[in-house]
Amino acid sequence: MSEKEANPTFSKSTGLPRKRFYRARAHSNPLSDSHFPVPISPGQVDYSLHYPQHFPSSDQVDSGKKIQFADIGCGFGGLLISLSTLFPETLMIGMELRDKVTEYVKERILALRVTNPGQYQNISVVRTNSMKYIPNYFEKGQLSKMFFLFPDPHFKEKNHRRRVISPFLLDEYAYVLEVGGIIYTITDVEELGDWMKACLENHPMFEALTDEELKADPVTKLLSSATEEGQKVDRNGGQTFRAVYRRIAPAL
Repeated sequence: MSEKEANPTFSKSTGLPRKRFYRARAHSNPLSDSHFPVPISPGQVDYSLHYPQHFPSSDQVDSGKKIQFADIGCGFGGLLISLSTLFPETLMIGMELRDKVTEYVKERILALRVTNPGQYQNISVVRTNSMKYIPNYFEKGQLSKMFFLFPDPHFKEKNHRRRVISPFLLDEYAYVLEVGGIIYTITDVEELGDWMKACLENHPMFEALTDEELKADPVTKLLSSATEEGQKVDRNGGQTFRAVYRRIAPAL
């Protein structure tokens, strides 16, 4: 009997971890202090821990190949899994604050690598607070896509400063996004959807994608279907509110 077959946290039929053993609160307070290692700078991120097939050791980091997609608040990793096969040559990472959820995604990726040799080597997850440490992980203009799917709405006005999309944080996202890079947001809370759209619309370094561009982008259809939250909204017949914006050069 293999170790996973004897471990009740893994499904015997699929070899994947079972979510019920990794349940956590729906959201965490991003302003509270958490204790986990944080790299001093993007150059200190050990790619060999995240992508061992691409970087066999920490001494063999190819400076020409870096993370390009970041899923902020990645939840149980559904979007990462879908994007992995859609963009097999692109390195991507999920950033999640909840420790149990991060551990689930990590185990899920490792299990998928075992059951699908050669696949899912381009995705990983890290436990961190993306509202505080984005510049610690990514260099200027490094990312081509950032995802903010069904973030915590923080309904109370006094807690709006905890929202992951804000004028101040958009400055940081603009810094790590390349010109032409895209921010994808979606929520089932109309007020939050209006808030995120207004923040992006009023920021001088972002412009909305046209309807034609949205239809041509294979990623947009995943926003509401790839995540557990999106699937739940769909099952309940709920609405979603999407805002997709491109990073542009500031006007001189």
